[in-house]
Amino acid sequence: MLSLDEAQSRAQDLVNAARKAGADAADAIYACTASTNVSVRLGALEDVERSEGEEIGLRVFIGQRSASISASDMNPATLATLVDRSIAMAREAPEDPYAGLAPEDRLLKKRPPSLDLTDEEEPEPAILRERALIAEEAARSVPGITNSEGGGASNGRSQVALATSHGFAGAYAGTSHATWASVLAGAGADMQRDHASHSVRHLEDLDDAESVGIRAGQRAVARLNPVKVESGVMPVIFDPRIGASLLGHLIGGMVGPAIARRSSFLLESLGEALFDSAITIIDDPLLPRGMRSRPFDGEGLPVDRRALIDKGVLTGWLMDSASARQLGLEPTGHASRGGSGAPGASITNVHMEAGTISPGDLMADVTRGLYVTELIGMGVNGVTGDYSRGAAGFLIENGAVTHAVSEITIASNLKAMFRALTPASDLQFRYAMNVPTLRVDGMTVAGG
Repeated sequence: MLSLDEAQSRAQDLVNAARKAGADAADAIYACTASTNVSVRLGALEDVERSEGEEIGLRVFIGQRSASISASDMNPATLATLVDRSIAMAREAPEDPYAGLAPEDRLLKKRPPSLDLTDEEEPEPAILRERALIAEEAARSVPGITNSEGGGASNGRSQVALATSHGFAGAYAGTSHATWASVLAGAGADMQRDHASHSVRHLEDLDDAESVGIRAGQRAVARLNPVKVESGVMPVIFDPRIGASLLGHLIGGMVGPAIARRSSFLLESLGEALFDSAITIIDDPLLPRGMRSRPFDGEGLPVDRRALIDKGVLTGWLMDSASARQLGLEPTGHASRGGSGAPGASITNVHMEAGTISPGDLMADVTRGLYVTELIGMGVNGVTGDYSRGAAGFLIENGAVTHAVSEITIASNLKAMFRALTPASDLQFRYAMNVPTLRVDGMTVAGG
């Protein structure tokens, strides 16, 4: 793994070489990840894995023609070949009136903000093994647990460096620490599985391994002896660990490329009240220690905290430079970039602000409904917003969670779901995307 300074220099050298070879403009991105993962099963070491990979991508422009290419070999001779090939490819590419680097006057000019994304702690594999064993043992100690898929612990580091031919150069790094466990309860055809995990930037913020394991065990046991559910229309309450998927569908409809292609269910919804006026959804790339925090976007533009939904209203699209040009708008600092290909658009740390009532009060008036803890399948149409997914969780009867349920389907339309959504007050910041417990009235439920 190159140091940040070396990575920045390598990207800048590649851009300079491309300009010298005849490119009108160019940018280069270096990305590297290194991680150690230790897994155990039934109290015995199962695997110790160390992985490290790096990639550098070059994008060149000749007039309105462009090409991108990447390599994992940092040898100077290989990178020289990369330049020659990208220039040749660009000369044969079709013209694209929207292609180009980000607007020069919008580039991040000041020193990138410090977001506390790196941790000096790097546990040895023996320590990771001990943490994995503790997590799995705690999960297996829960009464009713009969088998294990294993436990694990990991740590890693990633680095990104970006350079452009019109004046941007920046680099940043981030670390990660994680613990997980997955176990089974019951036996035979009645067996149920569940898991728990936690990931953070700094080791001191990580849940202790025993609590991770106990959560996994308790979740699996709670799913035993599921009952059948009669089909009908009823309230569905989403557990926070899967409720964030609704935000994922919202964001998928907000990205600039989808709007430019006219392939989004939100196409005519700009400025519309999609949610109740009590709901605000925030994207915060500058969150200290955030799992998706970053000091600049994939094109070198500054980033900032932004309300995606402000008091229920859709505030705008998430734009990279190309889709912004196509729509006659300005980029919003949401460009994301891989080693090859043009930038796309994505979010960072997203959360829905908490509501005012507790989860218990949220379901107190539900005579019959569902509390969903798992979603299965990908039955969501991003063009129409039609929503249909397999689910598992618990039956709600007379305001209380009762029997486990499985093999059910929940269906509606995303816009209708957003309008009928009520958040509880239990928001916690545990993931890259966080929501409180969510209630959606009027969903169609099909029993197994």
